[in-house]
Amino acid sequence: MSESIAIIPARGGSKRIPRKNIKPFAGKPMIGYAIEAAKACEAISRVVVTTDDDEIAQIAEDFGAEVPFRRPPELADDITPTVPVIQHAINACRTRGFEFEHACCIYPGVPFIRTEDLAEALELLIAHKGEGYTFPVTGFPSPIQRALKRDDAGAVAPFDPSHVNTRTQDLEPAYFDAGQFYWGAVETWLTGANIHANGRAIVLPEWRVVDIDTPEDWDRAEALHRAIGSGE
Repeated sequence: MSESIAIIPARGGSKRIPRKNIKPFAGKPMIGYAIEAAKACEAISRVVVTTDDDEIAQIAEDFGAEVPFRRPPELADDITPTVPVIQHAINACRTRGFEFEHACCIYPGVPFIRTEDLAEALELLIAHKGEGYTFPVTGFPSPIQRALKRDDAGAVAPFDPSHVNTRTQDLEPAYFDAGQFYWGAVETWLTGANIHANGRAIVLPEWRVVDIDTPEDWDRAEALHRAIGSGE
């Protein structure tokens, strides 16, 4: 199998949960879960963290990741998209002599990530000759075709009246991005191609997809982790 690299983007300026990327989660700095999963994946030869923050860099190195450069400030604000950050990291790694054909962007706030999911998604990418991206999704808990809208007076109406009488089991399943990681060939990343418009997906169970944006989200995720662990 060709050489592959994991790139973990972890800036220091998280606002909704301060120091989110290194805050202890179930006894371990949050970023540790992403690093450990990547290092355990046989298909990944190097794990690189791109950050603007010295403390994050030190913790990442303590977990065995490489931090060979710092991310520039213009790519470390809270509105910078993912693709330019990964493009910068790929180019920075290449200038240092790193050789790899595929790159996996792994977000740092993924305590339920699994090594086997990383491997499965890479296999899917390679099976399609490295075209586009591969990433995990999970199903919506309710059919999106039966969604309701609500006005200021509390009145509701269907978004799609054509499915008011359609049986749930007859509706096409719908999925959303799990927000854990994205595989792509290096050249795909460098083109700047949109991930969702050029992607294929593996499907994760709903319980392993958590969105941690608020302190309340964090508490729920830790409770889930304590109750069932990472599932491994």
